[in-house]
Amino acid sequence: MRLQEFWSRLGEQFGSMRAESVARDHVFASLGGRNAVEAIEAGLPVRRVWLAICEEFDVPRKDR
Repeated sequence: MRLQEFWSRLGEQFGSMRAESVARDHVFASLGGRNAVEAIEAGLPVRRVWLAICEEFDVPRKDR
């Protein structure tokens, strides 16, 4: 998954304003206590970050 696709899916799933908050304000234990942006900047695969968000927020399987 590319970063552009990540942001696109995040916006589609949560809306543009909430997507930014999910990515920057929510800390994920599964990402080492980082938010999504920090995890990506630390070098974690974008797909792994996306799936962590999906798990945390119960995104339907068809949208993952």
